[in-house]
Amino acid sequence: MGLAEIAAAVLIVAGCFFFLAGTVGLLRFPDVYSRLHALTKADNIGLGFITAGVMILFGNPFLVLKLLLIWVFMMYTASLASYLVANAAYRSGKHGGKEER
Repeated sequence: MGLAEIAAAVLIVAGCFFFLAGTVGLLRFPDVYSRLHALTKADNIGLGFITAGVMILFGNPFLVLKLLLIWVFMMYTASLASYLVANAAYRSGKHGGKEER
């Protein structure tokens, strides 16, 4: 096992950790806004780490470009989806905080 495989494994494990942290934030935080923040930020960072690990592991320039474009697309769509959900929660008045429980 070479240095590239070790670096790729570390990045992929770090990405999985951020996905897990985002999921825990989604389940544990009290309101919609903090849940969205935790989930969006952690998932974008986690996907970035996993993408970097796969880029190192395979190294094909065409595959690297495709993975980079997928990661950028996912960053934009996750931000847009987070905004839409937060806006819908604000307009409906159902924020999911402790004041409603």
